[in-house]
Amino acid sequence: MKAGPTNSICDVAGLTVGHAQDDALKSGVTALVCETSDNFAGVHVMGGAPGTRDTDLLAPQNTVQGVDAVVLAGGSAFGLDAAGGAQMALRDMGRGFAIGDQRVPIVPSAILFDLINGGNKSFKENPYGALGRRAVEAASTDVVLGSVGAGTGALTGGPRGGLKGGLGTASTVLSDGTTIIAALVAVNALGSPVIGESKHFWAAPFEQDNEFGGFGSGDIDPEEAQALRIKFSESRQSGANTTIGIIATDATLTKGAASRLAIAAHDGFARALWPAHMPLDGDLVFSVATCAQKANPAMDHMIELSAAASSVMARAIARGIFEATAAPNDLFSPWTTLRDN
Repeated sequence: MKAGPTNSICDVAGLTVGHAQDDALKSGVTALVCETSDNFAGVHVMGGAPGTRDTDLLAPQNTVQGVDAVVLAGGSAFGLDAAGGAQMALRDMGRGFAIGDQRVPIVPSAILFDLINGGNKSFKENPYGALGRRAVEAASTDVVLGSVGAGTGALTGGPRGGLKGGLGTASTVLSDGTTIIAALVAVNALGSPVIGESKHFWAAPFEQDNEFGGFGSGDIDPEEAQALRIKFSESRQSGANTTIGIIATDATLTKGAASRLAIAAHDGFARALWPAHMPLDGDLVFSVATCAQKANPAMDHMIELSAAASSVMARAIARGIFEATAAPNDLFSPWTTLRDN
C-alpha cells in the first residue's frame, strides 16, 4: 500500500475540505463536504467525554443513509453551532435531504475542547456558526494541515507539559491499485503523539515518504515509553481533550460496514497516541463511503480496508502534529521544538 496522489482525504473523489479559524480566538472549524449525499456514513465513539450533533441518525437502523458534510469544530459545546452555519451554507447551494418542497442538509458534527489554550474566549455572541459557514464556502481539494481549522487551538500531551495539536490528513491506495481510503483528523488528545521525551512519533512504523520527518521510532525504552505524559495533568477533571476524525473511502459499503470501518479506524488513535480513548477524551470517528468502486468488497478486501483505516488514521494524526506551527500566546510549543533541540 502507498499514499494517494495528494496524500489527503480529497484523494477520495467527490470530497473537498474547507477550514475557517479565528487566530485571536485560537479556534476554528473544518468541514468535509461531499459532492452529493449519495454515500453511506457511519460513526463510532470510544472516548468518555464526546460532544456531537446528529450522530444518532448515522446508526445502521436509522433512515438517513448519506451526509452532505461532516463538521469538526473547536469550542467545546459552543462549537456545535458550527454545523448550523455549515448547514445554512449548504442549503443556499441547494443541497439537502428533500422533504416536500424543503431541503434539509445532513451535517453531523463533533467538537473538541480548546477553551483553555491562550486564546481570547470572551465572545458575546457564538462565533462558530459563522465559522462553519465559512469552512463550507472555502471547501476545495487543497487541504492545508497543522494549525488550521479545527486544529487551530488544539493541544496534546507530551514532553515539557504538552505539545500543540493540529489538523492532519493522509491517504492510502490499497493493493488492488484503485481503492482509496483516507483520513482527516483534529488532534487534541489527552495523550502524547511522541515516544517518551523524544521527537519520534508513535505512528513511525506506518510513515510514507517521510511525511512526518522520517525520524523512525528511535530506541524505545519500555519504561520510558509507558510513562504517562498527559495534558493538563494538574486538572484532569477538566475533560479538556478529544481527537475527532473522519475515515473515507471510495469502496462500496453498506451503512453498517461504514460504521465498522469507523471502529477499525480507532485503532489508528491507539497506534499514534499514548494513551488513547481515555475517560476525559471525546474520541470519535465518522466514516463516509462514496461507493465509486461499484463492486462490494470481498471479505479479504474488507480486511485490508479495515487495516488500512487504522494505519492511515495513525499517519494523519502524526502529520497534524508535525505540521503545527507556533502562534502568539500559545500554552504549548509545536513539535518542531523537539526536532530542533
